[in-house]
Amino acid sequence: MDGFGHPDPDPVGDGQESVWDYPRPAIAEPTERRIQVLHRGIELVDSRRAWRTLETSHPPTYYIPPEDVAMDYLVPNNRRTMCEWKGQARYWDIQIGEETIVAGAWAYPDPTPSFAGIRDFLAFYPDPLDKCLVDGEAVTPQPGQFYGGWISRYEVGPFKGVAGSRFW
Repeated sequence: MDGFGHPDPDPVGDGQESVWDYPRPAIAEPTERRIQVLHRGIELVDSRRAWRTLETSHPPTYYIPPEDVAMDYLVPNNRRTMCEWKGQARYWDIQIGEETIVAGAWAYPDPTPSFAGIRDFLAFYPDPLDKCLVDGEAVTPQPGQFYGGWISRYEVGPFKGVAGSRFW
């Protein structure tokens, strides 16, 4: 632990990034990684045009252009939240057959200027979905049930959301 109560970063291997090297305030940047979301046999997302948001101690959250999302399965939800970096988010339910994942996806229709690149792009919580993939690898959801980060082989933690991380 450092003097601020932050844990020591995990060792970084070849091709990996430490989430402790990500900036604060957060940033958004394009990525060429293939991002896929699959649920109940439906491919909701397949994109190589995603953006990722990066913030100290968080794994990336991927934002996908609506053209690469099967929008027929998304239903607007009235939920709204506020992010200090990105602005106000609006949510969508994911509806496949009789199953509804409430507020399973979100976007920023009017983001702050620093996040203009993700305007109207959709992000998905990986936890309730069958598979979210980065370059063909199934990700692990960021712990904590609040955050939407995707943990893949490309990132090392420890990650915000684990017990005791509230003030990281």
